[in-house]
Amino acid sequence: MKKHHLQLNLSKTELLVIPARPLIEHHLTIQLGCSTITPTKSARNLWVKFDDQLKFTSHIAATSRTCRYVPYNIRKIRPFLSEHASQLLVQALVISRLDYCNSLLAGLPTDAVKPLQMIQNAAARIVFNQPKRTHLTPLLISLHWLPVAARIKFKSLTLAFRTITANSPIYLNSVLQVYIPSCHLRSENEQRLVVPSQRGTKSLAKTFTYSVPLWWNELPASIQTAASFTSFSKHT
Repeated sequence: MKKHHLQLNLSKTELLVIPARPLIEHHLTIQLGCSTITPTKSARNLWVKFDDQLKFTSHIAATSRTCRYVPYNIRKIRPFLSEHASQLLVQALVISRLDYCNSLLAGLPTDAVKPLQMIQNAAARIVFNQPKRTHLTPLLISLHWLPVAARIKFKSLTLAFRTITANSPIYLNSVLQVYIPSCHLRSENEQRLVVPSQRGTKSLAKTFTYSVPLWWNELPASIQTAASFTSFSKHT
């Protein structure tokens, strides 16, 4: 920070400790000037709330709470809006917030993202001005909206495609690695990713590093070797 002439704001400084094992107790503190920074259960970074267990419970709750009132307010003025105007309004104020940094939620169980799915369901009903008990699947298909869990998976796979085609940030290259067989196999021409071993840890199954290679390797070879991002996103 000194090198780039930056000053630390002690009033907004938080310390988040993410232990290798959830049961490990830590008593780490950091002394900055006259202030002693103690660990907190969650901390905000780029408007995303990280918790010490990386379950993103606080982030999902905060996003749901923020988006819950937007559909309620749009519904009040829905009689004065056309269907197209309603869709643009919902996509700008609701869907964009649900999609923000959603790849961080890769690997979480479906129940964890259920609050976000309920927000998307309410948004779809508002666009078509439908009552609460309306079946959602036809509405989502008409809007070309993937369910929240599928949107997270699609976003993660697009990052994987960009990593393989060298169109992603450099730091993703160390997270996702292309599989290179040690001898000549039929799979050497496929764009497969290395799935890290879970030996010795159970928490790896919930991480981007483990989930995305599994999803990617399940894709057909024609999608994995797509010539362009447009072609990849169209067939995925």
